[in-house]
Amino acid sequence: MEKINILWADDEIDLLKPHVLFLEEKGYKVETTNNGAEAIDMIKQHHYDIVFLDENMPGLSGLETLSQIKNIKSTLPVIMITKSEEEGIMEDAIGSKISDYLIKPVNPKQILLALKKNLEAKHLISEKTTSAYQQEFRNIGMTISDRLSYAEWVELYKKMIYWELALEKTNDPGMADILKMQKEEANNSYFKFIQNNYLNWLNKPNENTPILSHNVFQKLIAPLLDKDKPVFVLLIDNMRFDQWKVLQSKFEEYFRLEDEKTYSAILPTATHYARNSFFAGLMPSEIQKRFPQLWVDEIAEEGKNNHEKELLEQLLIRLGKREMKFSYNKITNLTAGKKLAENLSNLMTNKLNVIVYNFVDMLSHSRTDMEVIRELADTDSAYRSLTLSWFEHSPLLDIVKQLAEKNVRLVITTDHGTINVTEPSKVVGDKNTNSNLRYKLGKALQYEKKDVLEVHNPADAHLPKVNVSTSYIFAKTDRFFAYPNNYNYYVSYYKNTFQHGGISLEEMIIPLVVMGPK
Repeated sequence: MEKINILWADDEIDLLKPHVLFLEEKGYKVETTNNGAEAIDMIKQHHYDIVFLDENMPGLSGLETLSQIKNIKSTLPVIMITKSEEEGIMEDAIGSKISDYLIKPVNPKQILLALKKNLEAKHLISEKTTSAYQQEFRNIGMTISDRLSYAEWVELYKKMIYWELALEKTNDPGMADILKMQKEEANNSYFKFIQNNYLNWLNKPNENTPILSHNVFQKLIAPLLDKDKPVFVLLIDNMRFDQWKVLQSKFEEYFRLEDEKTYSAILPTATHYARNSFFAGLMPSEIQKRFPQLWVDEIAEEGKNNHEKELLEQLLIRLGKREMKFSYNKITNLTAGKKLAENLSNLMTNKLNVIVYNFVDMLSHSRTDMEVIRELADTDSAYRSLTLSWFEHSPLLDIVKQLAEKNVRLVITTDHGTINVTEPSKVVGDKNTNSNLRYKLGKALQYEKKDVLEVHNPADAHLPKVNVSTSYIFAKTDRFFAYPNNYNYYVSYYKNTFQHGGISLEEMIIPLVVMGPK
């Protein structure tokens, strides 16, 4: 390994000779100077991995030197060494982005620890993370093969997301690939779990049945409406659990985490079904039966989620909250997001405010092609990074900041997740078959049985019947449906895109987070 180059600038550098020798004995290369001006010249001419900088030097002071160093090489780590413990000096130094500071007199062990912390920490953390996952690998594998309850599946999924995010920060792609294979194995087992249990959840519920899309509002959100604070429900369309975890720290800058739960999305895990059920408090077939004017059939050309406010209003009436003031706001473009941010104060007299933020539309401006996402993020890691970047530069962050200044409770959730599809599965249907890549409904569908969960009687899954012979199929794991005609073109077009509507941990296990004021 190449030697680490250190520059040490101190007007008493001769008195520090023993420390310099100590570092050289440890394998570091140390160059020295007794003033800030020369330190700046040396940094311009040579490469250094880290700088030790005395705060109190004659001529160019330590803070002045630090400022010029950062102008030349903004990422170069600088450790400030000072005789003073004055708070103002330390605040100035930290504000100027020092990496660390030491108080004189320093000893060799302090110096060595500072070097390891600032130069080797990432490597050490990477090693520790990889080692810890290697130990956990066997436990996860054994858990996947167990007969798990829904609650156990949630815990396993959370554990895999934890390791996925942790390994992402290491320099070991091999471990990340192993975890990816474990996730694929888990999704295959989860598909069998859904095959064996989903219809029973709907028709023979028991104490192990999870909260589902159609009862999440009543069970998890309605109880909050009886408390003192106004409730804002922020439903970010298409947000997976791992995406929530990368956004969490941003939200926690402004709010305090009170509770983190999950619920299960219904099938199909698509906006038309899952989100309408969320706001209606009813399964799709019940919406169609009780409110036919508010349900739009799959084959209709009009928008499928244009009546969410009316469905929510009916739900609130059934929950005994007929007189409660509420608002419903759907954000589908940047202009609408900015307008809501500007008028947020007008909502503060409502007991309930719902904000549906169409995250995917914000990124791609296309519900089907998702062109921007496909180009910028063809892996889960890149998709998470894109999510964070979008949020940091969106009007939604401004909305969150404003809400943090009010005495409100914030509920953050979504309607379904999404999965990166990689394996095509051939399907044949008539001209009325829907276009979704992860679920199909129609008559006389032909498909690979091993790739799907099939529901021949839609009533069993509480889904609408378009005609007397309608059946539904849902794609397993990372499969996506492709027609035999133009097969190769469509396979290459949709492979490694993010789709929803089928059965996977990513699409079905949904975060619901309650946050309160700090």
